[in-house]
Formats: sequence, C-alpha cells, structure tokens
Amino acid sequence: MARVVRFHEHGGPEVLRIENIDIPGPGRGEIQIRVKALGLNRAEALLRLGTYIQTPPLPSGLGLEAAGIVEAVGEGVDGFAPGDAVSVVPPISMARWPAYGEIATYPAELVVKHPPSLSWEEAAAGWMQYLTAYGALIDIAKLSREDFVVITAASSSVGLAAIQIANIVGATPIAVTRTSAKKQALLEFGAAHVISSADEDLEARLKDIAGPEDIRVVFDAVGGPIFAPLTAAMARGGILIEYGGLSPEPTPFPLFTVLAKMLTLRGYLVHEITGDPVKLEAAKAFILDGMISGSLKPVIAKTFSFDQIVEAHRFLESNKQFGKIVVTI
Repeated sequence: MARVVRFHEHGGPEVLRIENIDIPGPGRGEIQIRVKALGLNRAEALLRLGTYIQTPPLPSGLGLEAAGIVEAVGEGVDGFAPGDAVSVVPPISMARWPAYGEIATYPAELVVKHPPSLSWEEAAAGWMQYLTAYGALIDIAKLSREDFVVITAASSSVGLAAIQIANIVGATPIAVTRTSAKKQALLEFGAAHVISSADEDLEARLKDIAGPEDIRVVFDAVGGPIFAPLTAAMARGGILIEYGGLSPEPTPFPLFTVLAKMLTLRGYLVHEITGDPVKLEAAKAFILDGMISGSLKPVIAKTFSFDQIVEAHRFLESNKQFGKIVVTI
C-alpha cells in the first residue's frame, strides 16, 4: 500500500484526495521510485478541472514531475539499481504515469540520474520547465546571440527557464509580466528588460527596446489580446511560439501583420521533445550540462508537504509564485 493523490470528480483543489492503494511492482522496461519531491505544473490543475488536452476516466491520478530513490527495477532495465537518486522526464500521459504519490512507476527511458549537487526539490522542479523552454527556443527557434526573445508569463517556472537559456546562448531576454510587482526580481534573475503589460504600452516598449524590426522570437504562454502588440513588434520572418493559453479572452489572428511580415505562428507541446528519442537525448545533454555548471538552476517559489496538496494547488492557481511550487514527501 502507498499513499497517492487522486480525484474522483472534476473541480477545484478541494477535489484532490490522499488515498491508500495497492501499487503493483514495475513491469518490463519500468523503474519504480520512492518519491521524495514533486514539481507542480499548471497542466495538473487543468487535468483536475477537466479542461486539459487529456480527459482520463475517473478516479484519476495526476502529476508530471518527481524525484526520488529507485525502489525496484523491472526486467530488461540496465544502468539503474535500487538506491539510485533519480528524477523523471515528464511522460506524455500523467494519468497513465502519475507522479503524485509515495511510489511512482515510469518507463526507464524517462528516468534520469540527476547531478548530485541538486536537492530533491530542485531535481523535481527542473525537467518540465527546461525541456519546454529548450524545445521552443533551441530546437525550434534556433535562438542565437543576435536575437531578442520576448518571454511572456516570465515569472512562471518555464518563463524563468527561458530567461536562463536565452542568457546561456547570449540572446537578449525581454520579460513580459502582468504587473510591476515582480519587475525587480526578474531583472535580478537575468532579464535584460522587463515590461509590465498592465501598466505599459507593450508594442511601443518592445519597439523602444529592440527597434521595430529586431524581435525574431516570441515565446508566449498567454494568448488572447496580447497577440496584436506582440506580432506588431516582431521582425519580418519572425516566429511566435505559443505553448499555453492563460488568457480567458479570445485570441485574435493578426492576419495583415502576419502577411506583411511573413510571420510564423507556431503551436508547441513539450511532447515534441519527450516523444522523440533523438531530440530528448540532445535536450537532456543540454540541460544536464547547464545543471552541472550552475547556469540552469531551478527557482523554488514555495514548498508544501504532501498532506498540503490542496493548499499547494490553491497557491498554484493564485499566480503569486515566482518559480516552481514543490511538494515534499
């Protein structure tokens, strides 16, 4: 028996329950982990609400990121042994491979021996944000030293990861945040410029910072009306990579701007990286190098205990965090 978090109906954080269930041993090609820490993601809140891209049968587990100690190794798995410290690359289906529990089981190819310099909290907080930002900025956009990159929802874990990756390659990160409350923290973290979208004219500020034709890459988690000023400030031939949909308002298609500037508007899921073995290995090498050197270091916004999972989800939905929310077991 092990404690796991499940929900039997869709709804707010209060539908999450901690339950004791039987956990079978690992199957062939699988590794079972005794979990020490979990990283929380907005996708988990969406799954709980019933608005995620996947709608599993109920009751359902959830969770995409974990770190812990190898408990058992299934047949056909090489290179891992009980007692190894590991963390997990987010699976395509969190309902099939849920992380929220004392024991979690994963395909061996998604399990990584992380650098020993990382704490359990940092190890659980790293893979989703860095894989997401890497896939967009390095694999798709080919971000380089000459580039300005606009990063919306900049104080989120993925936004902060994007700032770090932009700085690694020498690009100029322009952070966009809703209010000025987190402006100084973003500057201290490494953003070259910070724009408060609620207090400033976004298009005018972007053109003032980078010029009217210098923003080649936009990495957006918001959508909605922000599309108009973002695309208006982009360079000819630029690419806007959309990986979220935080705005509750409709997202207009800026037809004439897209035509005049020959822009690419690109939908993106991290599954493009995690589902491709070659791309995943390249991403893992990039991220592990960054973690070892310290140029990629997860920011922990707040840590909760496993028994506080409901409170952790409430904080996740508050938008008050700067970085990653972590739950320890």
